[in-house]
Amino acid sequence: MKYSLLTIAAGILWGVISLFLKPLNSAGFSSLQIMFFRGLLSSFFLFIFLFIKDKKLLKISLKDLWMFIGTGIVSLTFFSLCYFKTILESGASIAVILLYTSPIFVLFMSLILFKEKITLKKILALIMTFLGCIFVTEIIGGNHSLTLKGFLIGLCAGFGYALYSIFSRYTLKKYNSLTVTFYTFVFSSLSIMPFCSIKTVSNCFNQKVIFLIIGIALICTVLPYIFYTFGLSGLETGKAAILVTVEPLVGTIVGFCVWKESISILKIIGILLIFSSVILLGTEKQSDIKSEEKSL
Repeated sequence: MKYSLLTIAAGILWGVISLFLKPLNSAGFSSLQIMFFRGLLSSFFLFIFLFIKDKKLLKISLKDLWMFIGTGIVSLTFFSLCYFKTILESGASIAVILLYTSPIFVLFMSLILFKEKITLKKILALIMTFLGCIFVTEIIGGNHSLTLKGFLIGLCAGFGYALYSIFSRYTLKKYNSLTVTFYTFVFSSLSIMPFCSIKTVSNCFNQKVIFLIIGIALICTVLPYIFYTFGLSGLETGKAAILVTVEPLVGTIVGFCVWKESISILKIIGILLIFSSVILLGTEKQSDIKSEEKSL
């Protein structure tokens, strides 16, 4: 139960990111610049914490670098770049829907790589989650334009998002979840640096901006990634991927309560569908993780 709750908590914390993202964007920061600074600060905070807690957690083997390149660059950086591009190409609603094709990729990759079973409850939860995302973003009935290019880039975002769960499963066999999270941010920040111009926002820093950057790094980055990575250590990968989709649900609630965004019957139906899928998965019996890990 604790692994499920931590995974859901990760989705909740990711879902409140607009509380920091919108003010930073209004202050003059682009999406990539925000992503770079949150990754840089997250790496810094985790380094200090690990250095004090246990320096051994900072040690990794060179032969395992491919795992952290996988979580940091192939997954986090890749899906973020594709996600931002999809927003520009096709709009935010379509981008969210395509991003949350990730549980589909996770389920099938987990079946092949980890021999996880695709149960009826997982299939039902997946369908309910995907339909819920469609209703929450109100893609049905809206004036949305989707090009082939936008569709493919959006699918790449979903695939890249799914790869974090897959690469993390390998890293967690050898390393602490804190170590995995730390090096994920390190490699991601290094790979993003060439794509963002730091000088253009050098004059934007003030007390409020610094508070927002620290907040987005700690509350919406460090904590949820620690929770989700730790949750993966005790859950089937496919189940964790579906549980974390409470993110768009929380994002919609925050938008309604804080940003006074409109809420419709479709959004309410979507929220109920996503919430129901989480409850459905919560009733599924936990599989034997130890036997699963032996297959890795």
